[in-house]
Amino acid sequence: MDKNKKLQSKRLRRRRHVRNKLRGSADQPRLCIQRTLKHFACQVVDDQAGKTIFSASTRDKSVRDQVKAGGNCDAAALVGKLVAEKAAEAGVKTVKLDRGHNKYHGRVKAFADAAREAGLQF
Repeated sequence: MDKNKKLQSKRLRRRRHVRNKLRGSADQPRLCIQRTLKHFACQVVDDQAGKTIFSASTRDKSVRDQVKAGGNCDAAALVGKLVAEKAAEAGVKTVKLDRGHNKYHGRVKAFADAAREAGLQF
């Protein structure tokens, strides 16, 4: 099997295992993370209604002006603070963290720690 195909199939398997344990509701929506080499993004999803409540990214103007590069821990921490602020505005207090196929370290951990410090509960 090609190396890239094998890596992709492992990532899909990990993503499915994580996603099967998490289902977002109106009380506790799912906070899913997308991590690329250049950017970090997340969105809060109500799976019962099938709607995205809000999203945040390093591509947003407020974050883009403050960050030199979008693919590092500092940028992820800023996105975490922004998500916590938007969650407070939307009335969301607790969420379920869907890290996808990413390990809980580096940018994902920096994002989660910043969101917790800003008042969001996982």
